[in-house]
Amino acid sequence: MNNNEIFDKPVQYIKMVGPRRALTMENLNITTFGELIYHFPRDYQDRSFFQPVHKYKQNDIATVKGTVTGIQELKPRKNLTIIKAAVHDGEAVFYAVWFNQPYIKKQVHKGVQIIVTGKMDKNFGAMQVQVNDFEIISSGQELINSGRVVPIYPLTEKLGQRSLRQIMYYALEEWRHKISEFLSAAILNKYNLPGLQEALSQIHFPSDMQSANNARRRFIFEELFILQLVLALRRQKNNLQKKQHQYDSNGNLVNEFLSKLSFQLTNAQKRVWQEISADMLYLYPMNRLVQGDVGSGKTILSTLALLKAAESGYQGALMAPTEVLAEQHYLNLLEETEGLNVKTALVSGSMTAKEKMPVLEKIKSGEIQVVVGTHALIQEAVEFANLSLVVIDEQHRFGVRQRASLQYKGFIPDVLVMTATPIPRTLAMTLYGDLDISIIDEMPPGRQPVQTHAVKPSSMDKVYMLLKNEIKAGRQAYVVCTLVEESDKIDVQPAVETAGYLQEKIFINYKVGLLHGRMKQDEKEETMKRFRQKKIDILVSTSVIEVGVDVPNATVMVILDAHRFGLAQLHQLRGRVGRGDKLSYCVLVCEPTSEEAKERLYAMTVISDGFKLAEKDMQIRGPGEFLGTRQSGMPELKIADPVSHVKIMDAARKEAYQLIRDDPALKVSENKLLKAEIHRRINRKGTYIDIS
Repeated sequence: MNNNEIFDKPVQYIKMVGPRRALTMENLNITTFGELIYHFPRDYQDRSFFQPVHKYKQNDIATVKGTVTGIQELKPRKNLTIIKAAVHDGEAVFYAVWFNQPYIKKQVHKGVQIIVTGKMDKNFGAMQVQVNDFEIISSGQELINSGRVVPIYPLTEKLGQRSLRQIMYYALEEWRHKISEFLSAAILNKYNLPGLQEALSQIHFPSDMQSANNARRRFIFEELFILQLVLALRRQKNNLQKKQHQYDSNGNLVNEFLSKLSFQLTNAQKRVWQEISADMLYLYPMNRLVQGDVGSGKTILSTLALLKAAESGYQGALMAPTEVLAEQHYLNLLEETEGLNVKTALVSGSMTAKEKMPVLEKIKSGEIQVVVGTHALIQEAVEFANLSLVVIDEQHRFGVRQRASLQYKGFIPDVLVMTATPIPRTLAMTLYGDLDISIIDEMPPGRQPVQTHAVKPSSMDKVYMLLKNEIKAGRQAYVVCTLVEESDKIDVQPAVETAGYLQEKIFINYKVGLLHGRMKQDEKEETMKRFRQKKIDILVSTSVIEVGVDVPNATVMVILDAHRFGLAQLHQLRGRVGRGDKLSYCVLVCEPTSEEAKERLYAMTVISDGFKLAEKDMQIRGPGEFLGTRQSGMPELKIADPVSHVKIMDAARKEAYQLIRDDPALKVSENKLLKAEIHRRINRKGTYIDIS
């Protein structure tokens, strides 16, 4: 059997599992042998050291070895069963105690040798160990739960540590020696990493903690190495296919657009535009990520790229994650390109077939040069005449398949992806190693930092006064809620009721509007239009306005139940204000109960830089949320953390790119198993990504 056949073996056929337990293990995302043995311990307990019970102090976690001299079952009251086993440890007798585990009587008998682990209790005269784990010593049978460094696994309901350890032990005993190594001997030797068989044995049932740490280091390297290989292979594939379109280098439309701008591009915008335009003029397709903090001016760069495509006789498509944001991009493009000979259209899921038909025909004929839309752009009905450029905004909202589907609408189009969710450069290199990265690290002149305050709900009168003062000065405000309607499960301010309350009780003389995801598209468009035209003073919304909405006259952002939002989301919401030259405010209303929530809110009040906030977010919660941004089609990281393991990640990246330079198709015999393992990892969830 090869590795794939072994790793893909259904877990239900592993000893001690079966169909019923296999269903339980699905809750841990374990369905195959491979997923089982890569379900690594979250911690270890060293139970290899025994000593007589009298040497332990009160409340110590004791591991004691002895012989059972007697056992009894007690029922001091209803719903309480106590099993007490008298155990002689060679020097004295103590009692091993189990609560509400009557089945223990069938397993523990007089005369058996036993090892117990549990909390020491000396309060009742006799020495007792409140057992949380035990093991009966049988001749010729290796200890699994005691007498060694014991693995502690992430669990699910109806699956205990003892059961999972036994399943893991038997699985490794039967199959470990049949698994073939897929990392080269050169890499293992260079970084002093254990081989796969040894590493699997030592990470689950280590001889000592040093062996466990060495095994973990191997799997950390393995995960990051395979991730970097996938990125290197994709980058290589991008660079192998020449594009068939060539852009006009004169730049008539682009130059005309720039000459009409009422402001100068920042130096950062100029630098990034040079990088984008150089990519577009290159023989091979552009694959570039533009990162920039909220308000740094990414949109103007996408407009320049789309105009460059249009002036050269091609089409450009911009895909946004929500209809509100797509509508915003469309209206901005119409306004920015007014007077230029550019035809732009909007395609969204809420348009009727009758509305879509004439637009789709013009896209197919090439009459429309710039198309803006949501994921509706990837539907079969949307056909382009000559699509040369794909711009994807807030790319982390789209899956790999969705992005690829839009690319396939053209023949090797240039791809520009943008995000206002800052990612520290170290992590960006890990997540987006297949893309060139540009960072807009400068804000437009005149922008003032948004003053951010965290207040309790009892201070709402002061918040209302701030809103009234700003509205009297001709400004506008947002009030953001977490839900649309009242929920019995979560005690939060719902948007519908909040809008009604503010209009009827607090801001009687002003106009309060409502925007949320359940509204029809024409209702959303009308609401945003009225807000931009200053016909709405306060817009009550859900987080649908999180990204892209740009109304420079809005100077106050009030976020209710702010502790229920993540740092990145809070920063995005704050970015909806402070977009003009007036001083703006963000008010976080909440009463946080957890330390993590308090830390997030404090960070928001003292940090305005999105990249620094992203680093803080990872310190608080780890990189999990950021790692999820690549979604399907990437190897899963179960044990590696690119932030904590940055040195290993750098080494893995270096080795991956060197390997692809030496063996671009991974055809050398010693790399064939590695290539098979890469395919297995990125395709095992039913997502096929061609890296051949």
